Amino acid sequence: MIDTLPPLRAVLEAHGLTPKKSLGQNFLLDLNLTAKIARQAGDLSKCDVLEVGPGPGGLTRGLLAEGARKVLAIEKDSRAMGPLSEIQAAYPGRLEVLNADALDVDPLAHLTPPIRIVSNLPYNVGTELLVRWLTPPTWPPAWDSLTLMFQREVANRITAQPGSKAFGRLAILAQWRADARIVMELPPEAFTPPPKVHSAVVHLKALPEPRFPADAAKLQSIVATAFNQRRKMLRASLKGVRPDIEDVLTSVGIKPTDRPETIGLEAWCALARALDS
Repeated sequence: MIDTLPPLRAVLEAHGLTPKKSLGQNFLLDLNLTAKIARQAGDLSKCDVLEVGPGPGGLTRGLLAEGARKVLAIEKDSRAMGPLSEIQAAYPGRLEVLNADALDVDPLAHLTPPIRIVSNLPYNVGTELLVRWLTPPTWPPAWDSLTLMFQREVANRITAQPGSKAFGRLAILAQWRADARIVMELPPEAFTPPPKVHSAVVHLKALPEPRFPADAAKLQSIVATAFNQRRKMLRASLKGVRPDIEDVLTSVGIKPTDRPETIGLEAWCALARALDS
């Protein structure tokens, strides 16, 4: 046992809490697994932790048991407030709970650096939150690392290498400014209810500065434009960006006939700089 609180199945029964499909909820009830995910974030004893979508609080308990200085849990589902308040009572002064939509909250008002983000993200907002965390107005960001559960397909897209079908905008955004790797995989039967897909935990450690120089907005824009038509050659998908796009591509060593998933991160940054000049 990681603490003296009851098992999560008993918590769900006591509070009549069933997972809601509309909220993208799949509960992870094995406290050994939630503790293992918490450990993937490293030593938490000197960190504040942001958790989005705690549900009945399995991962929350893991984070607190692993010694997190403070956990800020943002949960949209008001039905989970009962279980979370019981965890608050067991860990006095170390858990703050906001009953809110994570897309509407500025968590930095509630946290003191160093900050780590550890979440079993609701499937329906996971990618949007990740993109927000990877694209703050200034870099380095407020967070040191992200340890996040996604559908395995999304995890593969974050960690993909050039030339693979999964390589695209998410890989470029993540790997430009962070070290990203898959640290755990979970089968559907680990969850209640079991989703139709496998899941994976991705750990992203923020780099002090991006791997290659580029204007963030220009890089995001050019990558989005190219991958929106990923089957087309770059000279076709980017022709609306500049009339002389073939010359610009050639000048940075990219063949105009290449397709976007074959271009590495360094070349994308070189193209963003050339288009910015």
